Amino acid sequence: MITSTCTVPAQKRYIDGRPNATYRLSCVDEGVVLKHGDGADSCDTYGAREAIVNKDNGNYYLFYDGAGKTGWLACLAVSKDLKIWTKKGPILTLGDSTKPDSKSASAPWVIKDNGVWHMFYLGTPHTSPAPDRIPAFPYLTMKARSASLSGPWKKQYDVTPFPQKEHSYYSVTSSPGFIVKYKGRFLQFFSAATQDSSGTKRSLGLAKTSDLNATWQLSAKPIFPLTEQVENSSLYFDDSSKTWYLFTNHIGINDAGDEYTDAIWVYWSKDLEKWDTHNKAIVLDATNCSWAKGAIGMPTVIKAGSKLAMLYDASAGNSIGHMGRDIGLAWISLPIKVNKTKNTK
Repeated sequence: MITSTCTVPAQKRYIDGRPNATYRLSCVDEGVVLKHGDGADSCDTYGAREAIVNKDNGNYYLFYDGAGKTGWLACLAVSKDLKIWTKKGPILTLGDSTKPDSKSASAPWVIKDNGVWHMFYLGTPHTSPAPDRIPAFPYLTMKARSASLSGPWKKQYDVTPFPQKEHSYYSVTSSPGFIVKYKGRFLQFFSAATQDSSGTKRSLGLAKTSDLNATWQLSAKPIFPLTEQVENSSLYFDDSSKTWYLFTNHIGINDAGDEYTDAIWVYWSKDLEKWDTHNKAIVLDATNCSWAKGAIGMPTVIKAGSKLAMLYDASAGNSIGHMGRDIGLAWISLPIKVNKTKNTK
């Protein structure tokens, strides 16, 4: 269990019996720092989601999904302090009707190698009807590259990062996530989902490669059971404790049977390739978010000074819908301490 940051155990239970997180990790919510609606060329008219933050040359670069007039596209905002953002507009465009990203090109995760920024983004040929145009399965991972985080980004349609596979845990979703270089290889914690008669099951998979322009090797099993119902990933490594912290958004279900992104969870492990579902805690949900009491979505974390900054998307008030979301900011004190006693509750 978490020690110095542990509060009362969480008591939430879900109607379908999906697992909950027993403990809470304290964070201080600052509220909305990027509102949707005023992006260039109407790029985020209908919402801002999927915050992904990077830092380069003293600037923070925030990629986020702008729900605009043509669909959901990856957009860019730049900041010096994580609080005041200057929007730069879309950094990706939709592919033509023959391409897998003809309906959405969004959620880009990047890593720099040998002076080149490599981007892995979500593409799909399917969405809900206009004007929402919510991306629909399959969620695919696609590739682009640039000399700069601000672009221009060149799509690499000749690269297929992840293979599709029917009857697998990633049969309908194999979309990008956090990338880290580890023991001479690149690891990517990708979102995975499959469907059966009971609905959609979600988890995270682990992909590996030595060549960022090749097809990755995907793990035979997800790193968590599909019953965990989590998606998206952002990692932080605490060098003092040699512990990895994996932040992800959880998919909950209300009493009416509606699924939605209800919380941000964190898992921790000493081994980047082995994770225990007992070692998890709720970071942010309706009880401690200052402005959102319904949908709270994908987190991204980055160390800023002596604290860990966490950006996330959410809907103001009680909405659990996909649209009209903004980007919020919360702070987590460092170091995060985990004792050696496994939580078995």
